[in-house]
Amino acid sequence: MKTALVIAHEPDGLAGMVGDRLEERGFELTVHVVCNDYDRPDLFEPFPDFSAFDIIVPMGSIRSVYDHETIGAWIDEEIDLLRQAFERDQPILGVCFGGQALATALGGSVEPADGFEVGWSDIDVSPSDSSDSSGFPTGPWFEWHYDKFTTPPGATELARNGFSPQLFRQGRSLGTQFHPEVNEAHLKGFLDGGGDHELVSKGLDPAALLAETASREADARQRCNQLVDWFLANVADISDTELEPANS
Repeated sequence: MKTALVIAHEPDGLAGMVGDRLEERGFELTVHVVCNDYDRPDLFEPFPDFSAFDIIVPMGSIRSVYDHETIGAWIDEEIDLLRQAFERDQPILGVCFGGQALATALGGSVEPADGFEVGWSDIDVSPSDSSDSSGFPTGPWFEWHYDKFTTPPGATELARNGFSPQLFRQGRSLGTQFHPEVNEAHLKGFLDGGGDHELVSKGLDPAALLAETASREADARQRCNQLVDWFLANVADISDTELEPANS
């Protein structure tokens, strides 16, 4: 059985529908929660051995990759581990903060965006390399971020929207700015953890966003499944014969 290491930076930052699809495809998931106390990001669980897993899946976070004053105790180590995994040719699927950490590990950068992006958004697939982006669903995808990454040198930007780059590929690794894992239950965890107050402070309606997410859930799961299958086949280059049959 193939194995996947999910890096959840906080208790609510789990792999959601991405993890569901990986399990459907025959992966055994190990979930490592970096920080269990939202108020003490300096207290963290030591990272496991990345080399022991077939793929690495770093997920989102309420933190910023460049906030060394707050998370310097562990973010540099994670970035180094992602860089080493890439150099070993281990496939990596980085989501939002995880995509930003991957971009940093590969020589890109992360900076505050001009504003914030929260909600459901379509993205534009880059026409620069149709073979790379063929079969990738353009959305709508769930967004919740205040930072943005630059595409690392040597990587291919596969998609963007008017806010920021949204997807890049380098070798067997893929970084997203959006959240393919989010469904109603996942978003409710974000909101219950303090995200509702954050949205209200930005003039957004948490209840309306939750209701919209619930109405989109069936289609969002199909897109997430398609993304994970596309990543495994086209980026990670893991053949169907190495995996359990996909469930439709």
